[in-house]
Amino acid sequence: MKKTVLITGASSGFGKVAAKIFHTNDWNVIATMRSPEKETELSTLSNVIISKLDVTDKLSIQNAVKEGIEKFGKIDVLVNNAGYGALGALEAATEEEIKRQFDVNFFGLIEVTKAVLPGMRQQRSGTIINVSSVGGRVTFPFSSLYHATKFAVEGLTESMQYELNPFGIRLKIVEPGGYKTEFAGRSMTLFSTDDLDEYQPAFNKFTDMIDHWPMSENISEVADVIYEAATDDTEKLRYPVGHDAVQLIAARQQMDDVDFKTMMTAQMGI
Repeated sequence: MKKTVLITGASSGFGKVAAKIFHTNDWNVIATMRSPEKETELSTLSNVIISKLDVTDKLSIQNAVKEGIEKFGKIDVLVNNAGYGALGALEAATEEEIKRQFDVNFFGLIEVTKAVLPGMRQQRSGTIINVSSVGGRVTFPFSSLYHATKFAVEGLTESMQYELNPFGIRLKIVEPGGYKTEFAGRSMTLFSTDDLDEYQPAFNKFTDMIDHWPMSENISEVADVIYEAATDDTEKLRYPVGHDAVQLIAARQQMDDVDFKTMMTAQMGI
């Protein structure tokens, strides 16, 4: 019997390429996104259903999971991929911006996970893959809210192993570095610092650094690791992807707090 994967944020980037890879490997795919009516490529593939799912809308989550189970019988793997980055000085963030960052990246991930868990517990098997980031292990300036959500995802996932492994459910974290996806476009929000002049020089240097960061164009590299995490049948928890992610995480493990901060500050010129 074919296995089934549900992927959030499958309209572009890692999620869309992952959907293609699972399909190529003869999986049933529930590709979810906020605007399924705009999807023209995945909708042409056999054994792929396009479902409306907004991680901030509990009813849409429940409907997408129900539709997938009715179509394919069960969900074997969940890939929590939907997310975005809110960047800027914390002091400049509005209450709405703070809440939305956590609603999408953290609370939404929890709601989707809770929606698939009853079925996975019943079948005594499953894999939950949470797409975090190198930003779940190391930090950059002006990214405090984004890092807070990704650090939270890392802790949540690591802890859930203890309660879900006894039911045959594995937990995985994929940690991409910099890739040329829409994360730096529609998936990024910049807080205005117009009224906080003191932050502006450092913020300008940070955004310039981001603009010149050596982003990899090999998005399929991350999708391949997502598929590996879904199929390797191991207890491995974390999967860093990309040379920058591997190097930064290794440096963070080897350095103390002050030395790492000094290195990062020097690299960013702030």
